[in-house]
Amino acid sequence: MSERNFDDYNLSAEIRRALAVLKYETPTEVQSEVIPRTMEHQDLVVKSQTGSGKTAAYSIPICEMIEWDERKPQVLILTPTRELAVQVREDVTNIGRFKRIKALALYGKEPFAKQKEELTQKTHVVVGTPGRVLDHIERETLVLDEIKYLIIDEADEMLNMGFISKVETIIKQLPSDRVTMVFSATIPTKVETLCQKYMKDPVNVEVAGSGMTTDATEHAVIEVTEEAKLAILKSVTVVENPDSCIIFCGTKEHVESVYDELEQANYSCERLHGGLEQEDRFAVMDGFKMGNFRYLIATDVAARGIDVDNVTLIINYDVPMEKESYVHRTGRTGRAGKKGKAITLATEYEGKFLRAIERYIGFEIPKMEVPKHHEVARAQAAFEEKLSGRRVVRNNKTARINQDIMKLHFSGGKKKKFRAVDFVGTIAKIPGVTADDIGIITIQDNLTYVDILNGKGSVVLQAMENTTIKGKKLKVSEAIK
Repeated sequence: MSERNFDDYNLSAEIRRALAVLKYETPTEVQSEVIPRTMEHQDLVVKSQTGSGKTAAYSIPICEMIEWDERKPQVLILTPTRELAVQVREDVTNIGRFKRIKALALYGKEPFAKQKEELTQKTHVVVGTPGRVLDHIERETLVLDEIKYLIIDEADEMLNMGFISKVETIIKQLPSDRVTMVFSATIPTKVETLCQKYMKDPVNVEVAGSGMTTDATEHAVIEVTEEAKLAILKSVTVVENPDSCIIFCGTKEHVESVYDELEQANYSCERLHGGLEQEDRFAVMDGFKMGNFRYLIATDVAARGIDVDNVTLIINYDVPMEKESYVHRTGRTGRAGKKGKAITLATEYEGKFLRAIERYIGFEIPKMEVPKHHEVARAQAAFEEKLSGRRVVRNNKTARINQDIMKLHFSGGKKKKFRAVDFVGTIAKIPGVTADDIGIITIQDNLTYVDILNGKGSVVLQAMENTTIKGKKLKVSEAIK
């Protein structure tokens, strides 16, 4: 495939516009392999690393091919974790923004009733974890009749987490004339068996650039003792002085102790682990993406689902026990063409795990000396200066595409017999506003949300304060959510 330009794929103006705003300039290798084949409705098995641009590789063609008028879901994307489901939903929404594609994430620990209500709306794409998706199928709140595309993301992780049988149960309920795509960093035998069983002549795509680790990342290991670990961690952060950093720990107890230590030392930091409430986990992820703090201390729950292009340093405070985790952790840096660094602190007890990782990734990780006192002292002033300043995020895709969008809240919904066409018809009559300025409309029982695009939000807000819809006067305000 020699194509290296999004213009080569005959994409609609709406999708091309979103890609321009999101600064997707040239396709990555996985995108140039996957996009044209998906447009030709081929089943695909794609072996590709995290950080290679695979979410956009399938999101761009499916957003292009979705029929906007169809109310029932046309695409089902299965992910192993809630974090990844939310990340994928965001990416699909961003790419489909100007085509008004509605994507919904379904996952556990969130009220079922709320998701059920959302599924009664027009929904083009459903992204979810296998357990919750199966719940909705069994309770007949998720209708599968119109599913044309099934995407299984991070299939190897589905297997590790014991989800494969649930995935099979879901596949058996889907229309047989669908397109199926499987994405995985590795293709274990059970994943291969699944593909052979449920796919039609799948094309195998292995992205050459998807070696175990990316060339853009420099790897190093420092030999430490357990007692000196925290002090060495601090010395490393001072000398490296990263713009943004994820510190990975093996347990939530270690996350808490490292977090307490760094917070006392006035680091700009937050923590993330499975013991936190889901809402708090999402708030921390969003805060990190927006640049509200510089250091994220996390367990492996965060290794998937963090799509932040400018994480400059990864520190493995604990060596991961599973060799695959090393690849997923270090895959958070060196993304989107930028250089990254991954430093692992290893005690002698962790030597066997380190050797297993080196065999897996195919090279010996270079040793690095513990930073010396004079190096730390010399770097201290610059470190403290950076610590007091706010982190600048230059590539928050969602913020960029939402820049000219205002979400309006109207005080009327289904119970007052309002439909999307009523809002479109009224808003498009406002001078200077057209139907192209109206984005996703979500109508609930007693309220409605309408996205106004192209910076026209304040014009619409002002006009609607004195305008009726179907003869009814509704309260209108800028939505908080």
